[in-house]
Amino acid sequence: MAVINAPFELWSGSSADDKAAVIRAVYNQVLGNPYVMESERLVSAESQLCNGTLSVREFVRAVAKSDFYRSRYFESCAPYRFVELNFKHLLGRAPEDQAELSGHIQTCINAGYDAEIDSYIDSQEYSEKFGENIVPYYIGSKTEVGKKQLNYNRTLSLFKGYAEVDSATKSSVLVDSVAGNSSVSAAISQSSGRIAAYKDATEKTFKILVKGSKFDSPRRVSTTEYLVPGSRMTPQIQRINRTGARIVSITEV
Repeated sequence: MAVINAPFELWSGSSADDKAAVIRAVYNQVLGNPYVMESERLVSAESQLCNGTLSVREFVRAVAKSDFYRSRYFESCAPYRFVELNFKHLLGRAPEDQAELSGHIQTCINAGYDAEIDSYIDSQEYSEKFGENIVPYYIGSKTEVGKKQLNYNRTLSLFKGYAEVDSATKSSVLVDSVAGNSSVSAAISQSSGRIAAYKDATEKTFKILVKGSKFDSPRRVSTTEYLVPGSRMTPQIQRINRTGARIVSITEV
């Protein structure tokens, strides 16, 4: 079975080797199967986890808020890709629908990066699935009671095999499926590369509805629409935020 669903858990009597395994599992899960150099490791947080002053949940939070995660997924990926990977890395599943996906994009835009990360880790879903001391893991190899089959397929579609590094794909693989509430193939790649012929989100155009100051005149306040290619979404959002304006919605056109 390609999907990992055997959790790592830290116990009060865990050995040094057990703790090292939990640390490796957190890096692998949260950072998307990367190669982590010694200089990129969170040495202080690792030490706190090992001496019992930091729970697995808080270590996960520290890794997700690290410069490593931020630079690879927030600053380098399209917004939809960033959010779908947050679901994958922190909740072990894909976003269920457009409302859920859009809600998290709005959280990131209006409340900031840290609030977006906290919204997963502080959620009831996280608590029920992983608690304080279980490393988040993929749940795609089994269906869940009350969940639609298409959600199961979407979760599987985010997992591309053991050799795949999540940062290698910069655009969303689920934007069409989620926006159209349609299914995707549940086929899993056993090697690197994309698993299906999804249209690259950078080729799409999005409409950003903004209320507030206009770029050409900070004193003018109005509602403005911007048509932006997916490849320019992140810098456009950053530019809007610098004006103090509020993004009302982001929709595909």
